[in-house]
Formats: sequence, C-alpha cells, structure tokens
Amino acid sequence: MAQPPRTPHARRPVRDIPEEVHRRRWVILAVLMLSLLIVVLDNSILNVAVKTIASPPPIGIGATQSQLEWAINAYALVFAGLLFTAGLLGDRLGRRRTLLFGTVVFGIASALAALADSAVELVVQRAVMGLGAAFVLPATLAILMNVFEREEQPRAIGMWVTAVGVAIAVGPVTGGLLLEHFWWGSIFLVNVPVVIVSLIAVLALVPESRDPAPGRLDPGGAALSIVGLVLLVSGIIRGGELSDATHWSVLLPVVAGLLVLVGFVAHERRTAHPAIDMAYFRKPAFSAAVGGIALVFFALMGVTFVSVFYLQTVRGFSALQAGLLLLPLAAPQLLFAARSRLVVRRFGARTVCTAGLLLVAACMAAFAAFDAATPVWAIELVLFAQGTGMAHVMPPVTVAVMQSLPREKAGSASAINNTFRQIGGALGVAVLGSLLSAAYRRGIEQHLGPVPPGVRDAAGESVEGTLAAAQRLGPAGEALVGPAHTAFLNAMHVTALCSATVAALGAVVMAAFLPGRGPEQGDRFPTGEDDRRESLPR
Repeated sequence: MAQPPRTPHARRPVRDIPEEVHRRRWVILAVLMLSLLIVVLDNSILNVAVKTIASPPPIGIGATQSQLEWAINAYALVFAGLLFTAGLLGDRLGRRRTLLFGTVVFGIASALAALADSAVELVVQRAVMGLGAAFVLPATLAILMNVFEREEQPRAIGMWVTAVGVAIAVGPVTGGLLLEHFWWGSIFLVNVPVVIVSLIAVLALVPESRDPAPGRLDPGGAALSIVGLVLLVSGIIRGGELSDATHWSVLLPVVAGLLVLVGFVAHERRTAHPAIDMAYFRKPAFSAAVGGIALVFFALMGVTFVSVFYLQTVRGFSALQAGLLLLPLAAPQLLFAARSRLVVRRFGARTVCTAGLLLVAACMAAFAAFDAATPVWAIELVLFAQGTGMAHVMPPVTVAVMQSLPREKAGSASAINNTFRQIGGALGVAVLGSLLSAAYRRGIEQHLGPVPPGVRDAAGESVEGTLAAAQRLGPAGEALVGPAHTAFLNAMHVTALCSATVAALGAVVMAAFLPGRGPEQGDRFPTGEDDRRESLPR
C-alpha cells in the first residue's frame, strides 16, 4: 500500500528577535507597562491633589497657583530636557540598565516629595522625579521595539498607550482615596511599593539590549534644550500671574527661551553626533506625527488642570468624587487604544488622526458652555468623547515615530516621542494655566475692595486665593464667593476656546501631512528601518 506523501514541516519563521525573548514578549510588555504606570500615575494623582496642596497648613502647604503649575512643570521640563540624553544613554549603555536606574531615582524622589514641608521643596523633588522618569519612559518603548517583530509592534504600542490610560484612570481615584484618609504626601508615598515590584520584575524578566554602534553623547544639546524650555515656560507662567504679556519679566524669559531653542536646533544641525537628527523633521509625515503627540497632551494636561478646580471648587465635589468624575476621560484609552490599529488599517492614519483631533477640539469647545448647574451626565459625556478622540490619535502617531528610526536607535525614537508628549503637556498646563489666571484676575479685581491691600495680589491670582481671603474676612467675605465662581467660569470658558482652537489647528496639520490609506497596504508611514532593510542584499 502506497504511503501518502509526507507533508513537510513548516519552517520556523525567521526572526530578528531571539526565540527565548520572543516567547515571553507579552509578559515583558506587562512589566514595561508597570514601569510606565508609576511614571504617569504620579502626574494624574497630582492633578487631583492641587486643591489640597494649595490649602494652608496643616491640610496642605499653602502653594499658590503658580507654584502648583511649577510642581507639575518642574517634573515635565526636566523630563523633556533630559530625554534626548537618556535615550542615547539607553542605546549606548543598555536600556534595561537605564530603566533600573531611572526607577530607583524616581522611587527615592517620591519618598522625599511625600515629606516636603514647603512648596519650594516639593518643586525640587518633582524635578528629581522628572530626572528618574527621563530614564524610564524612553527605555520602556525602546525595549518594546526590541522584543516585538515589526508586524506586532502596532499592537504592542497600542497596549503601551493603553497603560497611559490605566494610569490616568487609576491616578485620580487613588489620589482621591488617599486624600480622604491620609495627608497629602501619601499621593507620592504610594509610588514606593510599586517601584519595588517594578524593580524585581525588570530584573527577573526584561532582557538587555543596546545599539551595537552608538554615537557620542550630546551634553551641549541637552543643556540648551533644558535652559530654553525652562525660560520659555517660566515667562508664560509669569504672564499669567501679572495678567500682562508685555511686562519685561514676561518678555525677557520668553524671548531668551526662544533664542536658546533656536540655538539648540542650530547646534543639532552642526554637530557630528546630535541628540536628535533634524533630518527626520524634513519628512512632513514625521513632523505631523510628533506635532500630533504634543497637541493631544496639550489638551489633556490643560483640561485636567482646569477641570479639577471646576469640579472641586465651583461644583463642590471632594477629591475622590472629582477623581471618579474624571474616569470617563481615561476609560476610552482602555477600550479603544489597543484596537485603534484596526481602524487605521481600514481608513488610514490621516482620516483617523484628523477625526480624533477634531473630536478633541469639539469637546474642548464644549467646556465653554459649562457652568455651575451643568448636568453631571453632560460633563461625563464630553470627557468620554474627548478620551475617545485621544485614543485614536496617540497609538498611530506613536507607531509612526517609533518605526521611523531603525531598531538599534529605538532609544532615540522613544526620546523624540516622549519629549514632544511632555513638552505638549507642560505647555498645556503653562499656557492654559496662565490664560486662566489672567482672565480670572480681570474678572475678580473689581470685587477685591474689602480685601486688605497686603494680600490683594494673592487673592486675585486664583479662585482658591480669593476663597481663602474670603474665609479670613469672616461673614464679610461671603460676598466674594459668588463673584469668584463667576470669574472662574468665565476664565475657564476663555481657556477652553483657546485649547479648542489649537486642537483644530492640529487636525488641519494631520489632514495636510499624514499619509492616506494605500491601495494595498493600508496606511503606510515612511520609515528608516524599511530604508535600511531595502538596502540589504536579498
């Protein structure tokens, strides 16, 4: 009897990733998401706690609105300024090693921030936390790109973006629960046990990877970027405090910051080993992608900063209630971010990202209609829609940036991605916070007559300052409460419309420069890795 022909065994697919690493890639991704969680979690917790920290001792530390903005921006600016160098160090020394270093620094600074007894000390510790985070975030994305094959990277990046949504969702609720039962410093102390678990998991599971031919470091470029960003944002915040964009103390740092950043670009174009290769920005699709990242986080951080004061001060919700009310902003990240690649595959990145940013713009504009009696369900619906828009922008633009550079330069690509994300968030808080402060001061100044001259400036800086002054005045201060709420709402409306305009402009950029849907491959971004592979012998 004739034997049936033997079916040849299927060949094992040829992979760039070692088989042992490939088998545990999803477990490694879970560890990376935990590392990412602690970095993003801290920002979302702080946004809920700003009202408590602004309260006088012993409840808080009496931080002013500008100090609260610096507590957020000190972290973001140090983070953004050091990302270039941190990404290059990861490519050179090993991404696992830099991830461990950053996690340790972040954990120690978190413990010290919990014990801060002044706003200045809190700002300093937040800056050190930014130093640690600068080594954590680029390492997570760089490791991801080196444990997943190219065809699985969009799905993995979508899950990485989902981790941001988890942190945004968990942060406000965790912060609210902690503030209900403990002192304000507990929002930082909670990072310590998560850091310990993350360190153990990274040591046990995450493989080491590095660039086999790294270039030299660029300390000059890193220094220029830090100085430029700090000067620029400090000028913006000062303008909000004074309600005067023409004052010398505003114009001087803004102009100086812009000049330093121009010098940074010139330096990067001349140096033989730049922290960031400016040639990538000549590609319209790449520039549109990194710009989209910045704009999405501009809207996210700005609206979160404003909405916390709206929910807690004007609407009277507790910190925990405010955290729960912000959940709809993060829930779509969990629902849609990991699957957004399927929508991009069908409609193309241009259509998906443009529609996502237009939805974000519409939601920001809706904030201009909120008042003290707006139904809670309407607020939740707007927040959910805004989160949905962001969930369909962040994954495709992150994939575009990460796949634009060869895999061995994954640290540099991650640094670019996260730098623009942090710059967008920092500018969102600074610009929208300054607009809020300036508009609020204009609306409340005429009502501050009963307030003693020595504290009138502080009372007019923010709604919290006015309400604190009203409380010190006793029964005579009750007349300030209504005007304070009205002035804040008017200021919030101005801020919301400005943010909506910026998001709409970003949608125009996406529509103009992102690639459309190809006839066979669907959406396709030009990538450095493709160029490199095409040059190899077949």
